[in-house]
Amino acid sequence: MIARGVDRVRAFSRSMAGQIFVILTLGMSTAAIIALLVAEQTRRHDFERVRRQRVVASAVDIADRFHRDPRRIEKMMATHAIMGAGPAPDGVALSDPDSAVQAILTERFGMGAQPEAGQVPVGLCFPNRFDREKAAGLVGAPRPDCWVVRFTDRHGQRRAMALTFPRMVKPSSTLFNPLYLIVIVAASAGLAILVARFVSKPLRRLERAAEAFSVSLDPEEIPESGPEEVRAALSTFNLMQRRARAGFAERTQLLAAISHDLQTPLTRLRLRLELVENVELRSRLIQDHEAMQRLVREGLDLASSTEAREEWSALDIDSLLASMAEDAEELGAPVRFLSGCGGTVRVKPNALTRCIANLVDNAVRYGGSADMSCARVGGRMLIHVRDHGPGIPVDQLDQMFEPFTRGVSSQPGGRHGTGIGLTIARALALSFEASVRLRNAEDGGLIATIDIKA
Repeated sequence: MIARGVDRVRAFSRSMAGQIFVILTLGMSTAAIIALLVAEQTRRHDFERVRRQRVVASAVDIADRFHRDPRRIEKMMATHAIMGAGPAPDGVALSDPDSAVQAILTERFGMGAQPEAGQVPVGLCFPNRFDREKAAGLVGAPRPDCWVVRFTDRHGQRRAMALTFPRMVKPSSTLFNPLYLIVIVAASAGLAILVARFVSKPLRRLERAAEAFSVSLDPEEIPESGPEEVRAALSTFNLMQRRARAGFAERTQLLAAISHDLQTPLTRLRLRLELVENVELRSRLIQDHEAMQRLVREGLDLASSTEAREEWSALDIDSLLASMAEDAEELGAPVRFLSGCGGTVRVKPNALTRCIANLVDNAVRYGGSADMSCARVGGRMLIHVRDHGPGIPVDQLDQMFEPFTRGVSSQPGGRHGTGIGLTIARALALSFEASVRLRNAEDGGLIATIDIKA
């Protein structure tokens, strides 16, 4: 089971749909992660910008108050009457000044203000805060952010203030959150599957059409639908099919014309053979003439089999085999219908009937009798025609379908006939997208099988 699963994965990875799936899944997942990374950086930038704007807004407000009434504001700052603002402790050094805040304050106050700003531990802003919190039972409360801002006001006096703000918690990163990653990969994989199916669907249609064309001389044309490039490819394939059929038609028409034109001189030849006085010579000449006529008739049959134009329809195989066996028995032929498979199959009825009839005639002629049966195997319908003759060597089974090929037999001179019957049967089977194959039975005889898609 594991090996089979590995083989399926390998086959899928080698297919175009699999490669599109992998490329789109990886590409879209990477793009989504990069977009999350950019959004994360933007969010952090906005967070820092909001923190700095609070400091700038408070510092500008206190500076304006110092400009209007410096003594009153000094008293209020000393008593912490202004919420979130107080005098900065002496000797606090800004080891890590915030250049962005200082740049904004320089723009607001002017170059002469020489502003300094930086965040410091909250204990430097409120040295006695811990004792008050302990007395009030607020030891575990979140500590505020504390900033120290220094600048020279418009009166030339250097000011230093401590500004406190409610602590802003930096949002946690979602970039490597497993839930987000799973959602990204799952959404990318789902979209990749839809795109892969959409892209590969026209190619699958083309593949099925090419397969049908390889097993049928008269396949149905592909509907030309889809994007412009797909319609162009399907149109070109249909044109190729039409040209190939035209080539086959020209060849078979030539064969039919030659076979038809030979009948007239052969008829005149038969009349003249009747005038031969030597009885033994006349008998041999007439036998040769009959062999020539039989060859011409089967040539016409081969031409008609490859050029048959017939509509597809559903056919009950059991009823067809039973009726053919009954008709053969009425004519005295040893033909039996052994077992059926039930159901119907979509074929060209006349072509299938002629194909089976050819195989039955071969079985009766070379094997003495014919047994017909039908079976369903894995979505296929198999029609078996068996004889009880000597069979055919395994290395010659495929050659029997070549025109004018005859196998050996116990009869002098080899197997009788023109060697074109199986060729006709195969051509008829191809017309309804089926195949014919031969195999020797284990207990003797030859089995011809017509393989049809159920």
